[in-house]
Amino acid sequence: MAEIKTLAATVRSGSGKGAARSIRREGRIPAVIYGGGEAPAGITLDYRELNKLIYAGHFLTTIFDIEVNGRKERVIPRDYQLDVVKDTPMHVDFLRLKAGATLRIEVPVHFLNTETSPGIKKAGTLNVVLHKIAMRVPADAIPEAINIDLGKADINASIHIDDVVLPEGCKPLPHGRDRNFTIATIVPPKVSEEPAAAAPAAAAPAAAAAKK
Repeated sequence: MAEIKTLAATVRSGSGKGAARSIRREGRIPAVIYGGGEAPAGITLDYRELNKLIYAGHFLTTIFDIEVNGRKERVIPRDYQLDVVKDTPMHVDFLRLKAGATLRIEVPVHFLNTETSPGIKKAGTLNVVLHKIAMRVPADAIPEAINIDLGKADINASIHIDDVVLPEGCKPLPHGRDRNFTIATIVPPKVSEEPAAAAPAAAAPAAAAAKK
């Protein structure tokens, strides 16, 4: 399960572009918490802390407890906007998480024991088809990654979603129309072929020299 992090926030006063610019000049970022059967709530967050969290990775799959006026709201980021020039945070949308809720997210895939894979030892190549898997997961038990063990995978092995043991309560979503979609394969090493014309071409100068 992903770690739950805490964020301190303040209530946002005012709306519109002018108010948002004023908030950013103060070193804070406007955000909104929505969903869960409650009205949207405008908040502001510390720019430095938020910028660090976004660029640390996995921001959109991290659960947060946001503290506002002594009250905690459990949320998950659903979207954020960056400045088109500076790539700095401009706004964040958070979704409230209620008990029993499920989410559709993309979970990264991690491959384990590649160094002991028989196929890779034979100079095969791991061909990753999907780096992330779209899944519906419990809101209170979001997996950080899906781990796939390649310790016994040989040449021409093909790993499908049905071959993977998923965390409890997690259900993969179809990839296109394919429900048992391919995640990765181990392809054979490429065999280099010498050009057939190389030998005659090399022999031509020698034959010409012999005639002299």
